[in-house]
Amino acid sequence: MKRFIPSIVLLLGLGYLLSAFRPAAPDRGYDLEAFGRLPVLANGRIKPLDTIARSSLLQLQGRQRVSDPAVSEPFAATPGAWLADVFFAPEKADTYPTFRIDSPELLTLMGISEADTRITYDSGIKHAFAILGFLPSSRARFSFRQLEPKLGELERQTQLASPIPAQTRTPFQRAVIQLYGNIRHYLELKHTVVMPGSADFLGELLRFQEILPAGIAAVRARQAGQPYEEPALKAIMELAPRYDFMGGSTSILAIPPPSTAADATAWKTSGNAILDTIQTGSLNPAVLAYAGLAHSWRQGQPEQFNKVVELYAKELERRLPDAISKARAETQFNAAEPFYRSMTLFAFVFLLGIVSWLKWPEALGRSAYFLTALALVAMTAGIATRMWLEGRPPVTNLYSSALFVGWGAVALCLVLEAIYRNAIGSVAAGVIGFCTLLIAHHLSLGGDTLEMMRAVLDSNFWLATHVVVITIGYSATFLAGFLALIYIVRGVFTKSLDRGTADALNRMVYGIVCFGTLFSMIGTVLGGIWADQSWGRFWGWDPKENGALIIVLWNAIILHARWGGFVRQRGLMMLAVFGNIVTSWSWFGTNMLGVGLHSYGFMDAAFWWLSAFIVSQLAFIAVAALPTERWRSRLA
Repeated sequence: MKRFIPSIVLLLGLGYLLSAFRPAAPDRGYDLEAFGRLPVLANGRIKPLDTIARSSLLQLQGRQRVSDPAVSEPFAATPGAWLADVFFAPEKADTYPTFRIDSPELLTLMGISEADTRITYDSGIKHAFAILGFLPSSRARFSFRQLEPKLGELERQTQLASPIPAQTRTPFQRAVIQLYGNIRHYLELKHTVVMPGSADFLGELLRFQEILPAGIAAVRARQAGQPYEEPALKAIMELAPRYDFMGGSTSILAIPPPSTAADATAWKTSGNAILDTIQTGSLNPAVLAYAGLAHSWRQGQPEQFNKVVELYAKELERRLPDAISKARAETQFNAAEPFYRSMTLFAFVFLLGIVSWLKWPEALGRSAYFLTALALVAMTAGIATRMWLEGRPPVTNLYSSALFVGWGAVALCLVLEAIYRNAIGSVAAGVIGFCTLLIAHHLSLGGDTLEMMRAVLDSNFWLATHVVVITIGYSATFLAGFLALIYIVRGVFTKSLDRGTADALNRMVYGIVCFGTLFSMIGTVLGGIWADQSWGRFWGWDPKENGALIIVLWNAIILHARWGGFVRQRGLMMLAVFGNIVTSWSWFGTNMLGVGLHSYGFMDAAFWWLSAFIVSQLAFIAVAALPTERWRSRLA
């Protein structure tokens, strides 16, 4: 029976990944999956509405669902349903607890008392579970309607905090700026395709088109000093400013160009496309399509809603086949969640590897190895899809660097496991894969991760050389550090670190440090060449450049200490663990200094997590420094 365990585990993991490709069932009869595939242009990139919905929810509240913990049924079961309410029924969306607020001072500023944060359950059993901690007892998310009365004060506080450098802002000031930005983003969404406050936007547009000829004639007659129809002039003068305000209230361009030959600048906001009617004399079909969707959504007519989506999608596919193809693929990519599912698999890899050290090493070790390979395939597919969607090499921002660092480390772990077959590579893959994907998840809370390139990275050739090579160096240095952590934890806290395992770990760490030194050095030199071509100097002592150099120097110190006999196994492991600190500082710390061409902005949460990580690594080094007599494993 034990010999079938690896195959069973592999099949279960494969089934878990494939389950993401099941077609989504209609939500209350509405084909929101097809609605989510409709493309728009936002932040310089054509993307589906599904991405707009998911990235917006992550930015506003840190998760992709909208619900109140005090009720059993969520307000919106999918991101698409929430976005449809924001677009077409904003008065309803305004009541959803969408905005996450953790700062007590900010809650006070927004007029939310402690009593408002308490959750009242309609069941005594639920109250008991809340007391025991199984259900939340307080709210962290609030609706736009709750925050709306204090928006003026929030704007005033934002104006006071904005001139202050990010590094010196107080937590309250950072929370104020973040909430203000989130509310502005929410208001942009509300003005994307329909004018908020219009109960029948479709009817309003049709009336606008009907009065347009007489209105234009009245405007021209007035300008020429001739008699004109006062009612016609008044009607058009009332509506035109509404659409002008609507067009200027959002940066999301929902109305596509008329043909495939038009460039991205031909996309327009819905409000501006409506104003174009004054020149063309007829409404843009895309504007009418969204107005029709709003009408059917508000009237509760799923059949009509689905028909409008189908007809509009067919028209777009005829005119913009590439945009529709990519939007469809990106929507499927979002639904598949390859990185989230890989993170889950890595958690099981870690558990299987740990248990294999205690029982059934052959069966469970192979199971962990197969599951690691499966998770790596899912990560590879996800990274390759992102590359195709973005038209860029794999590393373009901090988010993608987290993915690639994890991918590279896991790939190296598979090689180690194939050589040594002791589950150490699998355990390391489980830890590193899970942690890097968790870091990537938190980085995704800033919005769409397939963002426009920063100027410092806007070069496909050097993205495919310097950035990728040096990121592989990060992966290797981190892997050496985590293998050293396994050595320390098993040696100090368990009796499982025998001489054979210790020697194997020693060879693993040494080999990975050699690999990391090579790639870090080559990547740093390539970065200097890129800097010389882009900025006219090979080296400028930029913090990021210094960080890359420090990684090379530290790896060189490790190798020379080992070659010179200054350290043995335990010393090598302690130096490798300190390599985690060096690499994490170069990867994240230099980005938060606010100086240099590689600084992407201070991140409050990242600073504290980075500090905690550094402290933890120093603690492991201190533990490793304990006399070997106090280690549970005897290596003599």
